[in-house]
Amino acid sequence: MTATSWVPERERTESAVPDWSECLDKLLTGLGVGDYKTGESRDEGKPMAYDLITMGRIGVDLYPLQTGVPLAQVSSFGKFLGGSATNVAVAAARLGRHTAVITRTGDDPFGAYLHEALRGFGVDDRWVTPVPGLPTPVTFCEVFPPDDFPLYFYRQPKAPDLEIDAHDLDLDAIREARVFWVTGTGLSEEPSRTATLAALAHRAKAGPTVFDLDWRPMFWTDPAAARPFYAEALRHTTVAVGNLDEVEVATGVREPHAAARALLAAGVEIAVVKQGPKGVLAVSRNGDCAEVPPLPVTVLNGLGAGDAFGGSLCHGLLEGWDLETVMRHANAAGAIVASRLECSSAMPTPDEVAAALDAGAVL
Repeated sequence: MTATSWVPERERTESAVPDWSECLDKLLTGLGVGDYKTGESRDEGKPMAYDLITMGRIGVDLYPLQTGVPLAQVSSFGKFLGGSATNVAVAAARLGRHTAVITRTGDDPFGAYLHEALRGFGVDDRWVTPVPGLPTPVTFCEVFPPDDFPLYFYRQPKAPDLEIDAHDLDLDAIREARVFWVTGTGLSEEPSRTATLAALAHRAKAGPTVFDLDWRPMFWTDPAAARPFYAEALRHTTVAVGNLDEVEVATGVREPHAAARALLAAGVEIAVVKQGPKGVLAVSRNGDCAEVPPLPVTVLNGLGAGDAFGGSLCHGLLEGWDLETVMRHANAAGAIVASRLECSSAMPTPDEVAAALDAGAVL
């Protein structure tokens, strides 16, 4: 059986969404895993030691070394590890966490580079596998500070990270990780969609489980096509994170407090709504609420700031901090990366975040 054997044909998925609860039951039973509803595992030995496992995009970021210059006129580029889920794993590793990423690359020199970069950042790459015949994605951007950073994704004919298959997942490791992180992009195509939902269902909220809404319109026909799959993912997650556009895709609501309530109603325990210049709003099911303004910073490149925020969010959850402390730390981490050109290699250390918080700004 393949991961898509019981999923409607792609042309039907945008108008008729399958009963995912029944589908996931069948898939997980077919994979021979334990009872994911009761937590029985195939292996009752020593649990995995990962603080964080992320699952989703990876690629090579080719960023211009000149700012304020259109891409057509750029003469030199820097090469960096990229991809939102991957950058979150790097960000948490920089904060001292034991992290791993589940993703796929092309079987090419760029794929080899990504393995080297992950290891250099201290991120476990054991679940990063090649897909023969598909190229490793590259992403270009233009840098027009303070708030214009167009992205150009080269993910054709298909990105390898959308070829993650449920049958290849280490579901017990996913369940045993202290935090698990998935993204909305992983829901955009099969077999990644089924793999993402199967991982979430097997984890069954066994610990903090974060859904990065990660809305990228170029990967979907329209928001309505995404919303049913977002809703299914939200049922299995404890934390939802997104900006105003992303929460609107997930819930149909854009006003931050109403969107946070809608995310809680969809099943999560903590809703995090990033409001740009207005800062971040976080609301928990137990009634806690934190609305934190942004940390002052001179922005060089806003790309990657959200991934630094995500890595810090995971760090704060692992530390058991209160909601406002988590948000302040995450805001500071994001602001630091916004002050730098690159993404992955710009992720801050604990001392850098502490210095920014002490100063009340990124200096």
